Amino acid sequence: MDALKGFHQNVVTLKERKYLSIIFHCGVYEYLRIPFGINNAPSHFERMINEIFAEELSEGWFIIYIDDIIAFSKTWEEHMYRLSGALSIIQSVNMKVSIKKCHFGFKELKALGHVVSGLSLRIDKNKVAAVLLKPMPQNKKEIQ
Repeated sequence: MDALKGFHQNVVTLKERKYLSIIFHCGVYEYLRIPFGINNAPSHFERMINEIFAEELSEGWFIIYIDDIIAFSKTWEEHMYRLSGALSIIQSVNMKVSIKKCHFGFKELKALGHVVSGLSLRIDKNKVAAVLLKPMPQNKKEIQ
């Protein structure tokens, strides 16, 4: 699953808004949600999502990397039960996920340049091919 526009799901408190304001000739604008480009936004978002899914993470069947969420199980029934619980949590906190980036029920998936399955973790061949097909540098300038 992929949290849709991750940082924009974090509400900026009234106290914090003054630090994220923009002054224009026609007035002052304040962000209501955390914008992209703020240095602490990724860690803030990850802390928020880790708190929401603390129990699932502690049980060891749930992995989160910034806005990417991976749930895994040994059996199909267990997977459906766990997904149902995770989706209920997502709905209860009004989190949005990108349906286009969600993949459910696969025995293996690509994540962070790796192919993950119940049996192995390996480097994605497409990522390796891109490096291998790159021509060797012929001079100092090409190395830069």
